[in-house]
Parts: sequence; C-alpha cells; structure tokens
Amino acid sequence: MQQSRPRLPHWMKVPLPTGRDYSRTKNLVIKGKLNTICVSGNCPNKGECWSAGTATFMILGDKCTRDCKFCQVNTLKPDAVDYDEPMRLANTIKLMNLKHCVITSVARDELPDGGAGIWVTTIKTVKEVNPGITMEVLIPDFRRGMHVLDRIADAGPEIISHNIETVKRLNPVIRSMSRYEHSLEMLKYMSSKGVRTKSGMMLGLGESTPEVLQAMDDLLQAGVKVLTLGQYLQPSARHISVAEYVHPEVFEMYRQAGLNKGFEIVESGANVRSSYHSERHM
Repeated sequence: MQQSRPRLPHWMKVPLPTGRDYSRTKNLVIKGKLNTICVSGNCPNKGECWSAGTATFMILGDKCTRDCKFCQVNTLKPDAVDYDEPMRLANTIKLMNLKHCVITSVARDELPDGGAGIWVTTIKTVKEVNPGITMEVLIPDFRRGMHVLDRIADAGPEIISHNIETVKRLNPVIRSMSRYEHSLEMLKYMSSKGVRTKSGMMLGLGESTPEVLQAMDDLLQAGVKVLTLGQYLQPSARHISVAEYVHPEVFEMYRQAGLNKGFEIVESGANVRSSYHSERHM
C-alpha cells in the first residue's frame, strides 16, 4: 500500500491566485505560446508573481532530457527547436512592460551546443526589443565546457544563476546527471568574468545543518553573491519524498548565517524559489 504524503504545515499554505493582473499575465503567456517554470515546476509563488505581472519564462520547450528526482518538468524526447520563440518572448515581455525578467530552460543534451545558441539569441533579442531591461538567466550546466559559458556571459545578462540544488552528499541521488563540483566550477568561472552570480538550494531532503553551512562556504568560494533557500515539495509519488518540512525559524537561522558568512543577499523561506524577488537581486 502506497504511503500517503504528509500534510503541508500551516506555514506552507499560500492563497489561491486571483485578480486582473494574474489573468492578464496568464493570457499573455498563453497568447505568446510560451512556457514558464511557474507552471511546469508548479511554483507555490505563481499567484504572487503573476498578480504582480512577472513570470519566469522557460525556453527550449517543456520537455527535458534529464530525469532529476526533484523536478516536475516532463522528461520526454524534446520537440524540434522553435526558432521563432526568442522574438515571441521578447514581444510578450514588452507587452508586460517588464523592467526585469527571468529566463530559464530545460536541459537539451541532444543538441550539439546544449541549446546555448538559442540562449544567446534569446538574451540578445529580448534586450534589443526591450531597451534598458535587466535580466537574470537561470542556466543548466550544458556539459559542453567553459567556452559555452563565455557565449552566455558575453550576451550580457546582469545575473547568471545556476542552482546546486542540494548538499554534496545528496547530489548523486537528487541530481544524478549533474555533478556538485562541476556546478561550483561553473559558478566560479562566471564569477571570475565579473558576472553577478547566484545559486539556490532546496531544503527538507535529509540534509544536516553542517552540510548546508558547508555548501554555503563552497558557494562563497565560487564567488556567488546571491543565495536562495526554499522548501522541497514532492511533485508526485515517483519523485523523491520530503524528509522534513523545515520550520520558518530554521530558514531564518540560515538566512542570518548566510549573511554573516558574506553573501550580499539571502532569500530563505519555505516558499522561496530560485527567481523569487529576482528584481531585488540586482
């Protein structure tokens, strides 16, 4: 008999999304034939962000070539690359009148460049159509060497984000197709190029406090300036189970610890996700 998932604690409850701005954002995303991690990743902050007229756009389709044990994005054979997507995204961002945007993508390991070319085109197109906009890009590891990162950085995003997701010990289980050390190498390389870097972790997977603090030290040594910490939520029965619902006081302890260690910004809370309050991280 399958074990039922534990009920969410009261501090995890969020209001249902409503309002004119929420509906407008939803309709613009649908009209632009765009994907968002808000929907694909079932983000708990979708109501808050969409009601504020913001969204985290996901390029290169909604089918991922990886099967991470925490992620709700579909693991299927990807569709053909949509070369019209960068312009549709740029025009939708203009219609939304955004001053700051966040873009992420699925992993496209089947492509010769891992999708880097579309990433570059997207960044440049969005900036050309929306002069003065600032941008955070939440990128996969590409597994193509550091020259790919040069192309992303040279396209001009203000923040490059790449999540380590969990502590070193749990990485082989949670991110079986990504290496903890490689993620740190990526972040260090981008930091060395003068780009503002950011990373995030999920808590409640069975990590210990010393392991979280060690991960913070590892990220600081890689030059990361902004850290996000949020509660892992099990998307379905086939995903890894929640080991613990972390109490808000513990999230606050980690926030203070991160700031004391030297991060410029630490977003730490049960409902925090990678792009949460991204406009404040500039």
